[in-house]
Amino acid sequence: MRYLLVDRITEWEAGRFMAGVKNVTLSEDVFEYHFPRFPVMPGSLLLEALAQLAGWLEGAGTGFEGWLLLERIRSVKYYGFALPGDQVALRVEAAGEEDGLRLFKGTAQVEGQRRAAVEFAARPVRLADYEDPGEQRALFRVLRREAPIAEAMQ
Repeated sequence: MRYLLVDRITEWEAGRFMAGVKNVTLSEDVFEYHFPRFPVMPGSLLLEALAQLAGWLEGAGTGFEGWLLLERIRSVKYYGFALPGDQVALRVEAAGEEDGLRLFKGTAQVEGQRRAAVEFAARPVRLADYEDPGEQRALFRVLRREAPIAEAMQ
């Protein structure tokens, strides 16, 4: 099973930053267990959403030749919960390279209030080894609202 945790990409600049949103809904499978009667989005999924956003930054910036795999979490701080009904604003910024890894800083906020701040390192990989680059390019157009799903997937 793969969770796609970025619902929309709102802005980006190749090699520098990407911003997007995650809409948290009560119908997500994860809330069955996290936690019964008190559903909160797991902090690890906020981190994963930011790592996925960095993957989109790499993909879009390389013409969907490259992608990133999360390798190291340098720091993570959680400041509050993301609850069903929240729209989480995600942002990652490139912060350099080290030992062949790309470094990123990311934040997750709800209504301007910080929910998580992370620093992580990711390994660049060839996208074709993991996903169909054409499908990822089409999904990126959908996430950017550049095309409806049916048109983008043709």
